[in-house]
Amino acid sequence: MTSDRRASWLKGVLDLLVLASLTAGENYGYEIVKDLAESGLGQIKGGTLYPVLNRLEEAGLVVAEFRVTERGPGRRYYQLTDQGRQTLAEQGGLWLSFDESVRAALVRGGVEAPAPTASHERNQKTQNQPQNQEREREGELR
Repeated sequence: MTSDRRASWLKGVLDLLVLASLTAGENYGYEIVKDLAESGLGQIKGGTLYPVLNRLEEAGLVVAEFRVTERGPGRRYYQLTDQGRQTLAEQGGLWLSFDESVRAALVRGGVEAPAPTASHERNQKTQNQPQNQEREREGELR
């Protein structure tokens, strides 16, 4: 088993990752791909992303709107629906629980986690910003 399994792992969680990428607001395919790549997930091709976006739209988890631009081709913008947010919260929680179980089993097997990369640390800071801002607002309300 010397092959790289990341593509298979990504396929199993890509729907959640796309939903998560839309929590900051609407976006179009190329920007979603960039966001995911900046998270350390590698380059995701349009032939992989757009079927996911279509599936999420058909399920009512995102809505899409085509917009004509002054320069270049029009773009299809995607936005998370309330149902999409709920699904992300539920399924994301299940994924995190699964991740903990996998990590625990690997650690018991003697596998050590690699040191975080610079992009991973940057993403952790970015991910924590909304939580920190929310905590600050809660503190202001008290």
